[in-house]
Amino acid sequence: MANKSDANLGFEKQIWDAACVLWGHIPAADYRKVIVGLIFLKYISTAFEKRYQELVEEGDGFEDDIDAYTMENIFFVPEKARWEYIAQNAHKPEIGIIIDDAMRAIEEQNGSLKNVLPKNYANPDLNKNVLGDVVDIFTNMDMSDANESKDLLGRTYEYCIQQFAAKEGQSGGEFYTPKSIVKTLVEVLRPFDNCRVYDPCCGSGGMFVQSAKFIEAHSGNRGHISVYGQEAQADTWKMAKMNMAIRGIEANFGPYHADTFSEDLFPHLKVDFILANPPFNYHPWGQEKLTDDIRWKFGLPPASNANFAWIQHMIHHLAPNGKIGLVLANGALSSQTGGEGQIRQKIIEADLVEAIVAMPTQLFYSVTIPVTLWFISKNKKQKGKTVFIDARKMGNLVDRKHRDLSDEEIKRIADTVEQYQNGTLEDVKGFCAVKDIAEIEKQDFILTPGRYVGIEDVEDDGEPFEEKMARLTSELSDMFAKSHELEDEIRKKLGAIGYEI
Repeated sequence: MANKSDANLGFEKQIWDAACVLWGHIPAADYRKVIVGLIFLKYISTAFEKRYQELVEEGDGFEDDIDAYTMENIFFVPEKARWEYIAQNAHKPEIGIIIDDAMRAIEEQNGSLKNVLPKNYANPDLNKNVLGDVVDIFTNMDMSDANESKDLLGRTYEYCIQQFAAKEGQSGGEFYTPKSIVKTLVEVLRPFDNCRVYDPCCGSGGMFVQSAKFIEAHSGNRGHISVYGQEAQADTWKMAKMNMAIRGIEANFGPYHADTFSEDLFPHLKVDFILANPPFNYHPWGQEKLTDDIRWKFGLPPASNANFAWIQHMIHHLAPNGKIGLVLANGALSSQTGGEGQIRQKIIEADLVEAIVAMPTQLFYSVTIPVTLWFISKNKKQKGKTVFIDARKMGNLVDRKHRDLSDEEIKRIADTVEQYQNGTLEDVKGFCAVKDIAEIEKQDFILTPGRYVGIEDVEDDGEPFEEKMARLTSELSDMFAKSHELEDEIRKKLGAIGYEI
């Protein structure tokens, strides 16, 4: 993402500017829903209008036939929910009611959206003059290239989710995983055409979007992917459904939002790929009610931390050749508390851990802690071996708080894993190493990459060691002397105004 920021695409920034108009005029908890809803309404209205004009030109009288739209995977938009009608009424006092009614009308005509769309525009706390200005911004955007509208709105939606995550900080991490992390997971796993993809904590659905892009980019059909997801937060579950609709991806997110541990909505599902970014060190997660659950094949996870509950839940849902790519806080690599060490050992001994990638800090909007990517496979090509990659030095700061990986860096990680799988990888000190289970056992089954890849070789500068040490110690002595001079000067200054140290 560092190579080409979505922020530079223009259209997305224009819509984000519309969101910024709302600040100071609406409660912070609501502005995300307001903008996301308008993006969705604008998209489906644009897609509907394009299809409507095609049907009118065909002259067979099917422009009001719902089936003529649904057969093309286009949502039918009733007359008073179309953007033209919204725009005409943008500066009427009842514009909030008009938009809420439009959302209800669309849900009535399209069962898959039932109870999904936001209906908070009539909220008295939302300044209707400001709302009208925001509608105008959307109306005046040039969307004449109808063939690009789906991708355009999809990218816009994704861009705004990213910006909301940055703006909302800690809570933002609940629904958005940074794109460079998602791309790394997808590039390593390489999902294929006609596969089943699952995310048990799917947030706004970013893992599915990137998987579909990957398949399409490699001569597949983005529509030939079976998507399953589950999400516990109601608003985030709705956001995911809208995100998939905008992208034209059919997805099964269950009939409602639900906690994955207490109510697994897909108990018998076995999939080809699982991509997930579970809540870090999540607790309490309801362990006391699930002590005998079938999912804990490698041991009961501790009540204090759900990391190994997530891992085992995902392993449970793998097909015979299935693969997992997930994000975990670094503690899961080495923790011995609550039986986690024994669970990790059993997973390693079952020959499931294919790759461990240590990532740099500051990738997330919500936390600054470093994370690790785990890649778990049911049927590894390199039996009894695991590749460790230390990518902590990768990435560049795109702002004061946030770091991204470039496409080249992501490719280097993916290529390293592929070379390991093909048996052609050579260890690179400080970056990658392939180790067998016996070597991991010698490290007490701790998976921290730094233990295995070592420290990279530093190029010899040609200065003899004794001379270098003499020079450095002399410089250090000078610094100490200077610090004492400064200390004395500070004491004199403080003493002059009556303070003694």
